[in-house]
Amino acid sequence: MVKKMMSNVFAVFVVFMILALIIPLNGIMGGALLDFLLLVNIGLSLVILLMTMYIKEALEFSIFPTILLITTVFRLALNVSTTRGILSTGQAGSVIATFGQFVMGGDPVVGFIIFIIIFLANFLVITKGSERVSEVAARFTLDAMPGKQMSIDADLNTGAITDEEAKIRRANVQREADFFGAMDGATKFVKGDAIMSIITSLINLIGGAIIGIIGGADVSTVMSTYSLATVGDGLCSQIPSLLISVATGMVVTRTASEGSFNEDVKRQFTNNPTVMIITGAVMLVLMLVPGFPKPILALLGGALLYAGIYLRRSQSREAQVAEAAEAQKQIEEAKEQRPTTDTDYYRDIDNVFKLLNVEQVEMEFGYSLLHLVDERSGGNFIERVVLFRKQFALDMGMVIPSVRMRDNPDINPNQYIIKIKGEEVARGEILVDHYLALDNGDVSMPVDGIDTIEPAFGIPARWISEDKKVAADVAGYTLIDPVSVMITHLSEVIKQHCSEILTRQDVKTMVENIKKTNATIVEDLVPNVISYGYLQKVLSMLLREGVPIRDMETILETLSDHLTTMKDIDITVEYVRQALRRTITRRFAEANSLRVITIDPRIEDMIVASVKKSDQGSYLSMDPDTIQRIVAKTTDEVNKIKDVIPNVIILTSPIVRVYFKKLIDQFLQNITVLSYSEIDSTTQIQSVGSISL
Repeated sequence: MVKKMMSNVFAVFVVFMILALIIPLNGIMGGALLDFLLLVNIGLSLVILLMTMYIKEALEFSIFPTILLITTVFRLALNVSTTRGILSTGQAGSVIATFGQFVMGGDPVVGFIIFIIIFLANFLVITKGSERVSEVAARFTLDAMPGKQMSIDADLNTGAITDEEAKIRRANVQREADFFGAMDGATKFVKGDAIMSIITSLINLIGGAIIGIIGGADVSTVMSTYSLATVGDGLCSQIPSLLISVATGMVVTRTASEGSFNEDVKRQFTNNPTVMIITGAVMLVLMLVPGFPKPILALLGGALLYAGIYLRRSQSREAQVAEAAEAQKQIEEAKEQRPTTDTDYYRDIDNVFKLLNVEQVEMEFGYSLLHLVDERSGGNFIERVVLFRKQFALDMGMVIPSVRMRDNPDINPNQYIIKIKGEEVARGEILVDHYLALDNGDVSMPVDGIDTIEPAFGIPARWISEDKKVAADVAGYTLIDPVSVMITHLSEVIKQHCSEILTRQDVKTMVENIKKTNATIVEDLVPNVISYGYLQKVLSMLLREGVPIRDMETILETLSDHLTTMKDIDITVEYVRQALRRTITRRFAEANSLRVITIDPRIEDMIVASVKKSDQGSYLSMDPDTIQRIVAKTTDEVNKIKDVIPNVIILTSPIVRVYFKKLIDQFLQNITVLSYSEIDSTTQIQSVGSISL
């Protein structure tokens, strides 16, 4: 019952305030009720002021605009009741009489002047300033809303915040806009209340004097009585109004802070003790001015100097403690990182497990090449690796992992080693102060240099010293700087082994990325129907033959359409390749034209007849003599055109492609085998050779 009554107390209070405009409160309980309400008004205003000083942000007191309306109506109701009492009896309770006597001090003129000063300070300084700040805050808050919403969306898209946090932040932005918009209007209540107070005071003074004189009272008695009541009533309304105005200013001028107003003042005023020391010194210097009260200046100056020196020493002690703690922390970290013997180090079994970690891609450098890798020494190798990773992702649709780089004192100072999954797959040698010169057939006059082999493609080249760079350029050589040589070699190695580098975790990340734009195909297929392992095999087989996997949506849709062929992964991959025909054509065609070597239909018939099927898929079963003859003829045709066409393409029928590719991969490397179904219909095909028996 009590809780139910407390939940409705504010509604009853608002209704009571409206009725107080009509009911003569000064006649109830001999005016004691009016005195009680006047003191409640002062106490309530003080509570509101103190609450604004202890909040950290304005939204913690979000009902403040409504409180302004309620307190304004409350004061107006009390003003009406006090005015009724003053005009009818010349007094409106002991509270008003006490205020009037205390302020006036026996002199009505002085008391009225003090009242006017308090009113003007409230109206012209505090109320008007709060009103202006509220207008500006409301306008700036509304203007900043789109930017704040975009910031929240950006944080959500990058994963910095969750959906729930984004909802809370959006709600706070909306609440902040609503609050300052309401405050812009609520400050008009405070301004109107101040104006109404002076109007009420004038009515009390002039109206009371007229009523008293008409009633036959003495003029001096009338002025003394009604000026006392007027000043007392004005103060009873102005003091709460002043408190509310100050509270309004506190709310609208609060900016983002880490604590309450008291905490902020303490922290920010004591943050710079030098200010206090200088101010104290100035106060002591003012003692030299004749007529200034020296004891007071000495007291203030000495207090400020003492406070400044004390704060400076405190900050110095805190800094020393912080430095000692930081030094101790560094010592402890150094102890933890201090090298021990192998026996002590590997006594911890966790350190043994660290030996099992294998880097996907790793490069080791000799001593002379370290400055090319170290960014602090001006090396740009890492920057070039980042650019290559970006370009490889655009070309092949796969993000290569980070390349682990380390020095290796056991190799030649000019050498570097490229490792895939911990095993060496390539190495090269670089002359740092030289350029790698390639002869593309246009060299008019050879330039002296050190003969070598270009590490990425195995092309004959020579190292040209820097002082011969201009001569080599004029002679027609293609010059490559050392960093470009290493980057080119690394890129070719990664292209050759990207199918091995692709992990199931990478596949899962790619699928999650597709899920953001096409959730339906992912939820229907992966991993409920097709596992990440199976999808990894499909993507690896595509990458192994240089087919980009960037169009993951088409790949997933094709797999979904051919679920019946899943047991034979080779056939499934062939369907995917056919679906990616535009990508394959763009990858291997030049100027929308393909120059290819074709296969005699009789060879294709022999291959088809040799295909055997099993539960695990299909495979090619052909006698060794036939295989040797086919490989020999293929090698002859490739050798005829490889000097003219660097990227040799063999064109077959769709059913033969996968088996012919497996056949020749054992003997010939880097041969592209395509089928007719993988070529876009708009592409021109030119046969430059034919494989026949």
